[in-house]
Amino acid sequence: MLESVKCVILILSGKGGVGKSTVSTQLALTLKEKGFKVGLLDVDLCGPSVPYILNLETENIHQGAEGWIPVYLDKDQKLGVMSIGFLLKNRNDAVVWRGPKKTAMIKQFLEDVCWQDLDFLVIDTPPGTSDEHITVMENLRQVPQCSAILVTTPQEVAIEDVRKEITFCRKTGIPILGIIENMSGFQCPTCNECTNIFSSGGGKALADVAKVPFLGSLPLDPRVGKLAGQGVAAVKELPDSNTSKVFNHLVTVLTESTQNGS
Repeated sequence: MLESVKCVILILSGKGGVGKSTVSTQLALTLKEKGFKVGLLDVDLCGPSVPYILNLETENIHQGAEGWIPVYLDKDQKLGVMSIGFLLKNRNDAVVWRGPKKTAMIKQFLEDVCWQDLDFLVIDTPPGTSDEHITVMENLRQVPQCSAILVTTPQEVAIEDVRKEITFCRKTGIPILGIIENMSGFQCPTCNECTNIFSSGGGKALADVAKVPFLGSLPLDPRVGKLAGQGVAAVKELPDSNTSKVFNHLVTVLTESTQNGS
């Protein structure tokens, strides 16, 4: 039920393992901390990590009169979450489905979840450009404001895969809000010195070439890594970190984009 959703943000990546789910959850948590009402939809059916990251693995979803009721992170119901992970008996269970069953499940997530009134719906997608993405795009045509954030790491192979995501967005008519470069160096928790492990600047260079905004670089920060499994926003626990600065900037970009209607 997307009629009550004001703005949808797709989190896309060309390949797995770039930290897309971490970006999705921290963005949703940051928006919640800023006072917005947020939904987080995990459509990575074969790798649903959102319940673990938010410490919601023991929760169950329920059927209401108007559809599925999301799992809420807080008593005020400012952040609702939906994931196939809530339907699995064990976190190690594998989802071995063919394309049609996957697309039917995603369509049900998009049509039958009672989100109530949301300022933002963040959708954590699987890597690549597959049936799941096409299903999402087809069902988002009714949403007046929808945009995509692309997540990459500095390595050349990840950058090349993001080029395909840019092409996919442009072919399907989804505006690109910008690119985030994750794992851009290692942030020492003691001295705050940042050391490049892979490389750096690839995301910024790609954004320049593709003529899309560059939203910032997220370092590998062990302090942020420890927040996984706690459901806590970096902007709240680590307000002075580089990660918090990037997500605060991202929320500013999102709110300005929403106000401008683009």
